[in-house]
Amino acid sequence: MLKQQLQIRLSQKLSPQQIQLMKLIQLSTLDLEQRIQSEIGENPALEKGKEVDENELETTDPYDDYQNDQKIDTEDIDIDAYLSDDELPNYRLHSNNHSTDEVNREIPFSGGASFHEYLESQLQNLILTAQERPIAEFLIGSIDNSGYLRRSMDDIVDDLAFTQNIIVSAENLKNILRKIQSMDPPGVGARSLQECLSLQLARKEKDRPEVELTRRIIDTSFEEFSRKHYQKLQDRFHLTEDELRLVFDEIAKLNPKPGGALSQSNQNNHIVPDFIMTIENGNLKVTLNRRNAPELRISKNYKEMLSGYSESPIKNKSQQEAILFIKQKLDAAKWFIDAIEQRHQTLYLTINAIVDYQSAYFLTGDEQKLRPMILKDIADKIEMDISTVSRVANSKYIDTPYGIKLLKSLFSEGMKNEEGEDVSTIEIKNILEKLISKENKKTPLADHALSILLKEKGYKVARRTIAKYREQMDIPVARLRKSI
Repeated sequence: MLKQQLQIRLSQKLSPQQIQLMKLIQLSTLDLEQRIQSEIGENPALEKGKEVDENELETTDPYDDYQNDQKIDTEDIDIDAYLSDDELPNYRLHSNNHSTDEVNREIPFSGGASFHEYLESQLQNLILTAQERPIAEFLIGSIDNSGYLRRSMDDIVDDLAFTQNIIVSAENLKNILRKIQSMDPPGVGARSLQECLSLQLARKEKDRPEVELTRRIIDTSFEEFSRKHYQKLQDRFHLTEDELRLVFDEIAKLNPKPGGALSQSNQNNHIVPDFIMTIENGNLKVTLNRRNAPELRISKNYKEMLSGYSESPIKNKSQQEAILFIKQKLDAAKWFIDAIEQRHQTLYLTINAIVDYQSAYFLTGDEQKLRPMILKDIADKIEMDISTVSRVANSKYIDTPYGIKLLKSLFSEGMKNEEGEDVSTIEIKNILEKLISKENKKTPLADHALSILLKEKGYKVARRTIAKYREQMDIPVARLRKSI
């Protein structure tokens, strides 16, 4: 049986504008520039530049006075041109006000070949039939940026059959893969780390006994090598400690990621700091990067266009659509300018709270003076939500006299030492890293031994906590840190 009833309940929902504001806060400086350019391209009512007060302008050109006295005649406006911006003809997007002798001041840039383009350029040096070439191209496309082919032969055979309509046996596919593995860089096209190291050793000089011995160890005893079971390797191959050390020195010269150098060379790792911190007369001063707070304005032409329509009676449906279109663009432009300003205020409040909280560290640069700080500490200080502080900290950088720092790296949990003082986990990690760097690599310190050493320095840290910090710093266990 169907029935209707009323129910009252409270709920919180974010408006589309609030969601967009959260996304703007999360953007870095470079991403914000791209977002602004995209918005200007989509909204003709939004322009870059400072808002100008018309009352402060002094016009001396009589033609300007003539223009100010004129009213916009709505009959002369091509409404369809404004309602269909995406269908503008090409000639309207170009200006012809350039002289023939004008100097082109655009900065040229060079682009290098990508890793896969580099591999494809070497295909012409391989002896391949007309049937093998598309298979080789498919294999190169399946190689990841590290230089590995991480798919099984059976999967590639199936993909070639279903997507390329090419039937090939697994044996023929392996033969083509061997030809690809002969290309540069050495080790490319390997299906595992073991095969990658073996391929690189095969390229080395054959007359050196340590190279041949190293390849035998990699091919037949890779598990013992990866687990650093030195004694087992010495017993199996009848080696002295010095001979085994030569083997590991030879392996250390190999590249475990043959494609890494080429694939990473084309990546843009340039970091633009969002905040700039300086020390003036012992006081900390933080400013936003000027690129982080651009000046935007609403198009004057669109304002005049809307006022022109409002002063004349609406005659047809086309004019009503034009007014609605113009109002939507003006409202969107005004909201975007307000959102950028609100983002500016949020960033400014957050960074000043962080710098004030960690003033002892920023004045000296000594990481031991970093105070334990979590997102809630800053959120309570600026009276904002934790998620807002998280969006600011996760993607923003600050330029300090001690280098560019990621704000997220300044946050850490805390614990008390034996004297009852609050210390940051960053300080404990730094001490832990120093202890591991000074250990005897023949007998590296286990987590329990590291816990005892930290306790002697006044930090009571459990063994499992040591293991957690070690994993966060990408430091392997003691057995894998062992060396000859």
